[in-house]
Amino acid sequence: MTSDGQAVDTVGKNRPGWRPDKLRQQREAHGLTLEGAGERLREVAGAANLTVPAANFQTLWQHEQGEVYPGPHYRRAYCLLYRATEPELGFRHALPDEATTLKFTASSEPHDGAHVLAVERALLQLGPGPEEIDGPSVQQRILDAWKRRHTGGDPNRPTLLMVGGYAGSGKSEFSRFISQLTGWPVLDKDPITRPLVERLLVELGSDPNDRHSDVYREKVRPLEYQCLLETAYANIDCAISTVLTAPFVAEATDARWMRRLINRCEARGVTVVVVWIHCDLDTMHENISFRSAARDSWKLQNWDAYAAGLDLDLRPVVPHLSVDNRLGAAISLTDQVRQVFGAVFP
Repeated sequence: MTSDGQAVDTVGKNRPGWRPDKLRQQREAHGLTLEGAGERLREVAGAANLTVPAANFQTLWQHEQGEVYPGPHYRRAYCLLYRATEPELGFRHALPDEATTLKFTASSEPHDGAHVLAVERALLQLGPGPEEIDGPSVQQRILDAWKRRHTGGDPNRPTLLMVGGYAGSGKSEFSRFISQLTGWPVLDKDPITRPLVERLLVELGSDPNDRHSDVYREKVRPLEYQCLLETAYANIDCAISTVLTAPFVAEATDARWMRRLINRCEARGVTVVVVWIHCDLDTMHENISFRSAARDSWKLQNWDAYAAGLDLDLRPVVPHLSVDNRLGAAISLTDQVRQVFGAVFP
């Protein structure tokens, strides 16, 4: 585990593109002392509903001197404070075609072209997978829902947006972002099923945090996903657009499972859109470490064995959209878009 969200030093010091001097330059350009920057970091993180860092001046000094690489919540807070991206702040190199700058509009102004542009740039993260899929129409569906959320309704067919990907890839964060744009409810597997799963595992003589044994995979996991799907169907039967998020590693690669889901939704006039979040191992490890969930203990204690079982090239068997969250790039951009509107979407 890491303390106060700071990444392990060896990870940070080997991070390509890390330039601690840029962080100091940004602070000085904003006329902030280390103490002042710490206070502002806590403010922006709290306003954006992020984990609030301790942000004492000693820690910030270590970041600027290159002694400690900032953890994920520090990096997100720094980006919001300085209204910059991770590459601009010297945390890493930019990915190919990554949006590294963003024009900001004061959140007090009404939604105008600049706001629309910001949302459109974030939605461009929804790129097509290897199969042919009409990505622009999905982006437009989300954009329309955001616009019409303020004008009395969305004329499009209801949508089930199914967001999958490995643990720590950024599924929940991206799903919340889409929900904030559209007003569509989020159904996240872990909050919905965790109490039931933990109690069932105990009754079966296993550890409540077991997510890797045959007991979990064969006896508990199918029921866990059935509960999640039944919850989603309650919305689908009422024609309510919904964001559904879970790993879906086995389900999204099972053509028969996907066909049953799509048929059930289509029968009720609901369109299924599959979104796959793909990420790199280092970022997933950092995110899993930071969230400090008991269910992740085995993964972290046996990381090499766990990582060896991941197929980073795995994709759903149906046409889908793909979000590239390597190095946290997509989540960083959604943070920037939130800043355009203020910390909380209207």
